[in-house]
Amino acid sequence: MKLSLNNIISEIHRKEADISSRTSRLIDEAYQMTCYLQELLSLTKEYISKEGFKDEAEETGFFRNIKPQILGKLIYYNKVFRIETSCPVHNGKMYRTYFSNQLHELKQEYIEHICNSEFYRYYRSGRTDRDDTYFRLGRINYHDGLNSFVFEIDPKFSTYYDYKIAHIIANELLYTYLLTKISPEENSTNLGLHNIENTKDVFWTDSKNALIELIYALYAAGVISHGKVGIRKISLIAQVLFRIPLNDLHHAFHRMKDRAGSRTTFLDQLKLSLEEYMDKTL
Repeated sequence: MKLSLNNIISEIHRKEADISSRTSRLIDEAYQMTCYLQELLSLTKEYISKEGFKDEAEETGFFRNIKPQILGKLIYYNKVFRIETSCPVHNGKMYRTYFSNQLHELKQEYIEHICNSEFYRYYRSGRTDRDDTYFRLGRINYHDGLNSFVFEIDPKFSTYYDYKIAHIIANELLYTYLLTKISPEENSTNLGLHNIENTKDVFWTDSKNALIELIYALYAAGVISHGKVGIRKISLIAQVLFRIPLNDLHHAFHRMKDRAGSRTTFLDQLKLSLEEYMDKTL
C-alpha cells in the first residue's frame, strides 16, 4: 500500500465504496474495513516515524483531520462487526430491542464522556486557536485531569486529542448506523427531519428496488455533502422522507449487479422521462 498523507481520506472513501460493492453482508464489509484500516494506521505510523512533518501546520492538520478519520472509522467498523456478530435474531421485536439498547448505550456514552467537555465544544465550534496545544506532539497537559488511557498512548504518534476526535467520529457513524437498524419512522426527529409530519402526502410509489437504485446512484456520484455522507444515512433519509422500509440494501444492490440487460433500469427510465418532458415543454 503506497502512502501519501494528502490522499489518505480519499483512499478510505474509495476503499469503502469498493468493499461495499463486493460484499453482500454488512458483517463482511465491517471485517474487511477493520483489517484495511488497521493496516493503514500501522503504515501511517511507520511513515510519520520515518518522515516526520514538513512544518507545524502539517503536524496539526494530521492530528486534527487525518489520523482521527483513520482511527475513528476503525473504531466504528470494529464496533459494527461486534454488534452484528452478537445480534441474537434477524428481525422481530427482539431484533429491534437489541438495537434500541445499543443506541441507548451510545447516547449514554455521548452524554457522559463527550458532549459536556470543553474540548468537544472547541472542536464542534470549528475553532483553531488552540490547535497548537491540542494537536502537537509532546504537549499533553496532565494538569487538565485527562482520562487514564492517556498513559497508554504512543507519545510519538498521538497528541491525546486526536483520539478524542476519533471517538466523536465513531460515535456519529454508529448513531446513524443504529438508526437504520430501527424503524426509521420512529427516528425522524433524531435524524433532524423535525417537520416530517408536514410531508404525510409524500410517499414512494415505485418499487423498492427503484429507490435503492436511486440511492446508490446518488452515493456513487458523491453529490450529497460532497460525498461525505454514507450510503446508510442516505438510505435512512429516503426511508423517513418517503415512508418506506428498505431492509437489506446490500443484497438488493448485488441483485442489480447481476441483472440481465440494463443494470440501471430505473435510472434509464428517469432519463427517458425527463427527455420526453423536455420535448413537451419546448
